[in-house]
Amino acid sequence: MAFGCGVLISSLSIDLMTEAFELSKKIYLISIAFLLGSVTFIGGDYFIDNIGGEERKSTSQTPSPDAEKPTSGNAILLGTLLDGIPESLVMGSALAAGGSSGIVFVIAVFLSNFPEGISGTIAMKNSGMSKVKILVIWLSMIVATIAFTIIGFLFLGNASQEFKSFAMAFASGAILAMLSDSMLPEAFKEGGNTTGLFVSAGFLVAFILTNLS
Repeated sequence: MAFGCGVLISSLSIDLMTEAFELSKKIYLISIAFLLGSVTFIGGDYFIDNIGGEERKSTSQTPSPDAEKPTSGNAILLGTLLDGIPESLVMGSALAAGGSSGIVFVIAVFLSNFPEGISGTIAMKNSGMSKVKILVIWLSMIVATIAFTIIGFLFLGNASQEFKSFAMAFASGAILAMLSDSMLPEAFKEGGNTTGLFVSAGFLVAFILTNLS
């Protein structure tokens, strides 16, 4: 999880935000979009936590004793969609734009989503859900992710420079908020002082991939 965070941080800072600025050259537009993305994610995350999705990124085999509400499979699905939709839209638009940023971002999303998927499955099992229902939820998530990636590829790829710049900065803000609010705290909780090392390693790998490409 920490390694995936490092890769995503590198991809956001070196590829997406830089590309967003180059598309519009309007720092105020990018700043507003970035902050809106962060606020939107934090607001949605707060709502989902309060309806039972608080444990969706926890890698613990047992529910947290601090959780005030029981884990809900539907809330986990909503939370995963909240995390995945900005990533999927940006993946599609980055692939449509071409260049190395799209490929690096796809790698970054895969590396971050893999441990998230494991964590979500643990949380759903802890809530008493059947294996069949868990599989149906993840298959629904896969379909939704593919659909939003295609939407990003078809519509954002051909959108105006300013709109594409706004969308990429908005998604960057949402993803960075997600990393800071959910993934990094959980990674540190389970990994302790090694977390920073893996985040740095992930950042460096993405940086190398970007520049080699």
